[in-house]
Amino acid sequence: MPLPASLLHPPFNTVRLSHTVFDVTDLAASRAFWAETLGLHVTAEADGCLYLRAMEERGHHCVVLREAKEARANHLAFKVWEEADLDRAAETLAAMGRPLEWVERPFQGRTLASSDLHGTPIEFYARMDRLPTIHQEYALYRGVKPLRIDHFNCFSPNVDESVSFWTALGFRTTEYTEDAATKKLWAAWMHRKGGVHDIAFTNGLGPRLHHTAFWVPTPLNVIDLLDLMSTTGYVTNIERGPGRHGISNAFFLYILDPNGHRIEIYCSDYQTVDPDHEPIHWDLKDPQRQTLWGAPAPRSWFEHGSLFAGITPRDPDLKAEPIVAP
Repeated sequence: MPLPASLLHPPFNTVRLSHTVFDVTDLAASRAFWAETLGLHVTAEADGCLYLRAMEERGHHCVVLREAKEARANHLAFKVWEEADLDRAAETLAAMGRPLEWVERPFQGRTLASSDLHGTPIEFYARMDRLPTIHQEYALYRGVKPLRIDHFNCFSPNVDESVSFWTALGFRTTEYTEDAATKKLWAAWMHRKGGVHDIAFTNGLGPRLHHTAFWVPTPLNVIDLLDLMSTTGYVTNIERGPGRHGISNAFFLYILDPNGHRIEIYCSDYQTVDPDHEPIHWDLKDPQRQTLWGAPAPRSWFEHGSLFAGITPRDPDLKAEPIVAP
C-alpha cells in the first residue's frame, strides 16, 4: 500500500529519540558490560538504577539500567522542543485513543507516558538535567567510544499501521522494505532528527524491542570493540557483523548485553533533513537491503527481541519472509 504522505507541520514537535530504560537482573554485571566494556559514561547510580550517557551527549542519560527480577525493555523516550509540546502531544494522543499518564522521572522535567497503537510504551519530555560537556575529555573514552544514541528498532505486528501512526506524530519515512506479492510494508525507517531513523519497525512478533543503536566515530572503533569483547569473556555476545547495510548505508555490528538486550553499533549513514527527501524502496527478497556486504543475518536476528514490561506481543499479520541464513 502507498506510504502515507509526510506531515511537515505535525501537531507537536518531537526533536529526537532520547533514551530507553532496560530492566536487568544483575546491575553489577550490566555495569561491567555497558560502562566498562561498551564505554558509556556513568552519570548516576541510585535506588537500584544506573544512568549512563554517551560521550557527545549533554543530557543526563541515554540509557537507564534498572535492577529487576526479569529482563525487559521498559519504555522508549523522546525529547520534544518545548513544554507546550507536551500538552499538544497529550491532546494528539488522546484523540488517537491512546492512554495518557503524567509520570515522575529522575533527572527529567514533566514527562508524558503513553503507548503507540500496538502498545509500545513511549514517553515524551521537554527538559532533562544538563551536564558539562565531556566530548574532549579523551581520557574518559573507553570501549567502542560511543558518541550518542542513534535509534530504536522495534518488531511490529503490522508495519503499515505503525508507519501510519508515527507519520501522524510527524516522523518521516526514509527507507522501506515492501513485500512484492502483497504490497505490504515489511520494514520501515522513520526519523525526526535528520538521520536515517530515530525509530524503525520490522515485521515480526510484536511489539518488542529489536535493538537500540549507538553512533561511533569510525568503523575502526567497531574492530576495537570486537577485539575487546573477544578477550574479556563476551565473544558469544557478538551476534552479527561487522558489515554494511544496504538500507541506511551504515557500517554495523550487533551485540547482546548480559540480559540479551540487542545493541547495534552504528556509523556512516546519511543526511535526510530536506522536507522533500524521497523514501528509498527495497524489495523484501533483495538480500543486499539488509547486508550490502558481510555475512547474512542469522535467524536469531529475525526472531529474538526484548519484551516490553507488561505487554503481550502478537504474531505479525504479514507472513512473508526475507532470505534467512541457516
